[in-house]
Amino acid sequence: MTALTKQAVRSLPRNRYDIDKSRQQITASVSHTLPKLIPSLVSLGQSSIVRDTLCRAVRSHGNSKRFPALVRVAHENSAHEDLARCQRWRLGRTVLAATLARHPGCEDSFTNILSRKTERQFPVSLLPTSMISIALAGKPNAGKSTFYKSATLAEVDVANYPFTTIDANRGVSHVRTDCPCLERDERCGNEHCHDGKRYVPIELLDVAGLVPGAHEGRGLGNQFLDELTNADAIINVVDASGGTNEEGEPVEVGTYDPVEEVDFIEEEMNQWLAGIIERNWETVERQSRSPGFDIDEALSEMLTGFGASEHEVAASLRELEYPDDPQQWTDDHREALARDIRARTKPIILVANKADIAPEENIERLRETGKPVIPATAEGELALQKGVEAGVVDYDSGDDDFEIVGDLSGQQQAGLERIRGVMQEWGGTGVQDALDTAVYDLLDRITAYPVQNESKWTDGQGNVLPDAFLLPNGSTPPDLAYAVHSDIGDGYLHAVNAKTNRDISDSYELEEGDVIKIVSTAK
Repeated sequence: MTALTKQAVRSLPRNRYDIDKSRQQITASVSHTLPKLIPSLVSLGQSSIVRDTLCRAVRSHGNSKRFPALVRVAHENSAHEDLARCQRWRLGRTVLAATLARHPGCEDSFTNILSRKTERQFPVSLLPTSMISIALAGKPNAGKSTFYKSATLAEVDVANYPFTTIDANRGVSHVRTDCPCLERDERCGNEHCHDGKRYVPIELLDVAGLVPGAHEGRGLGNQFLDELTNADAIINVVDASGGTNEEGEPVEVGTYDPVEEVDFIEEEMNQWLAGIIERNWETVERQSRSPGFDIDEALSEMLTGFGASEHEVAASLRELEYPDDPQQWTDDHREALARDIRARTKPIILVANKADIAPEENIERLRETGKPVIPATAEGELALQKGVEAGVVDYDSGDDDFEIVGDLSGQQQAGLERIRGVMQEWGGTGVQDALDTAVYDLLDRITAYPVQNESKWTDGQGNVLPDAFLLPNGSTPPDLAYAVHSDIGDGYLHAVNAKTNRDISDSYELEEGDVIKIVSTAK
């Protein structure tokens, strides 16, 4: 790859959250160098972000006819990724039909994709923007990347030294819930349903480890903390064995108190947010001198990048009972606001990782923090998933046991039996339990299933329970309609509870496992 190409690629957005804010700059900077980049870009076409952004630059400058090679690569890779998405994540025939319609002439490509071994690595650029995002936080060497790899089966570096992870990893995992098909005489046949358990996709983020002083830029702190702004909740992966210090350096098991890393990681996040508020406070004070100033609106605008809504800011201010005049605020006021907003927008669950070698008192001390604690062995989960891939283990994520179905060496069998012993003690490996707890308990989500036929629970192509949506508890049928598609929401007329075959009101609060027919003017 040429130096010019490397420079252009480095300037491209690293993830889907950066694309919009970077696109204008990229389009302008690339236009004059585009002819020189074409040969290398053809070979780089596998990257959807490279492809999409540079093709926008081509189109915006009216150069699509001048650079047919790039346009061809863009089209072929777009088709490949979309079709691979249908296969890998089993998105149903409705999506498949729409995908093929967008890419005429690609039926052969789809046949080739179907013949390949199914992978679980998901093109991050195709992640739905509404998908729940869970971030894995923690000090270096606590087992975050092992947890991530076991939950996504993505290929990441895992090693026993600090800062193995430098750049954030994004992938797709799942939460598990009872499928409504359990209420019928036969299983739904959906490939995301295994023995009556439905696996609903979520985004999982693995970032670099956090060390004391991260909010001041120490280690990879600024990068780490900035990545967390897009997460809905945080799983703090703690080395419950006490076998690594606060820097992630190996020490004798049991000699480091894991509660200390819980405290400093939360404090680093709070101080980082407090710093953002402090740096922008002069602007808020200046705005307060204007007629019609609203402190709720001003603070929510400041904190929108952190995921704080105006409702959450207003609730925080009411609880803290702080002055409406920003000029009367002190540093203590701003730090307390940061703590409260962080707790509201980025709730935390603790994963007591390495529980298989952790002193029992360490687990109990973590529980005394008052936060949800899930004992886990991410290495055990990863070993089981590898056994499943090799065809020697029968296991679904979240099960409390597994079955050996293939030939193993004595050493391999002994290793799996040790994992079984941990699972019997804690009810599983803890990995799936942590994800489920984060989404269903911490974020208080429910799962709802939209269908077109309320009697058969199918879509227009006859697929039973083809889709599952994670919605906030208290959501209504119109909320589900908008979750399916904005056009469906705009054209919403009424809804039917498919379990009772009765119309339900627009204010009806959906319940876990509801199967809903949405009637809309949109097609």
